[in-house]
Amino acid sequence: MSSGLVTTQWLSENLGNPGIKIIDASYFPPNIKRNPRAEYAASHIPGAIFFDIDAIADQSSGLPHMLPAAEFFAEKISALGIKNDDLVVAYDAMGIFSAPRAWWMLRAMGHDRVMVLDGGLPKWREENRPVTTDVPVPLPSTFKAVLRKQLLRTLDEVAANLTTQAELLIDARPAGRFEGRAPEVWPQRRGGHIPHSLNLPFAELLVAGQTLRPLPELQQRFSAIERTKPLTVCCGSGVSACVLALALYEIGVPNVAVYDGSWAEWGLESANHPYETGPL
Repeated sequence: MSSGLVTTQWLSENLGNPGIKIIDASYFPPNIKRNPRAEYAASHIPGAIFFDIDAIADQSSGLPHMLPAAEFFAEKISALGIKNDDLVVAYDAMGIFSAPRAWWMLRAMGHDRVMVLDGGLPKWREENRPVTTDVPVPLPSTFKAVLRKQLLRTLDEVAANLTTQAELLIDARPAGRFEGRAPEVWPQRRGGHIPHSLNLPFAELLVAGQTLRPLPELQQRFSAIERTKPLTVCCGSGVSACVLALALYEIGVPNVAVYDGSWAEWGLESANHPYETGPL
């Protein structure tokens, strides 16, 4: 698919299409005291199913919302009534924040027919489009998942890259957290960043936090980044990194890997991972 985005107008015109599954993939960082499931129950786009990134995750990991095994992922997606030939449209309650995480998860599990609603629920509401409290009961389906390892990076792979520097790592966190002068949102994590990584805060890719910037502006934001190496993106816990992955997809760089553990794993105070502070 040439774009990973759909407009609110397009989705409005296609509500009720049986081949389109809408998922509310809202998630809020731990420093934002909001409950995504409760907000979904109170108001969501008609037909939308709640996609819980903390539940569709590796439950054996002590890290937040890590990508699970393909079998577990397939089981959870099948329970949502999603089939391999469905077009999935993901949105979230912040505009564009966590919906790209669901987009990346599905792509990482072999499902290309997935798109993000540009502007998300805030834009949908601003345009006075319909919302509901009716919670659909999906008919269980059969979804097959196959992990695409090229879209995922592990701790060991990122650690090895410190020596080889074969890939370029881009961190999506705000500059203050990247530089270590602002507190981390995840407890028991030090401040700073992975050595040799670059910083491109995901908010710089958005207009008013809601819609992705036009293509020329996205290209300009990435123009200073070396594109001769494969790219890996990271952030606090693997969520906002996917905003960078989506933006790169839009400008024609489709196979960007996500370091799933991100700073929640690398920055653990109890770990002995090298890190740097300060601006580049």
